[in-house]
Amino acid sequence: MDTSQPLELTLAARATPEEVARVCALLEGVPPTDVICDVGGLVHADLAAVDALARLRLTAGRLGHRLRFRGTGSELRLLLDLVGLADTVL
Repeated sequence: MDTSQPLELTLAARATPEEVARVCALLEGVPPTDVICDVGGLVHADLAAVDALARLRLTAGRLGHRLRFRGTGSELRLLLDLVGLADTVL
């Protein structure tokens, strides 16, 4: 895998536990790299979405990845700021 370019992922409209597990499995299969996760398609900016993104962040960090979120709407951005994840937003 070319680690000179960031790994780009896209979350589905709902960040279900299955979706989070899918993305985490992808992260486990690659060497540490920068990861950009497009969350622009998330339907709701709610605590379930924040929980999913926090889980992704923890898994990515544990595996040595640097995870950033792209496409965050204003509501999701505010929630991420409230829970201390503002530094993950592009």
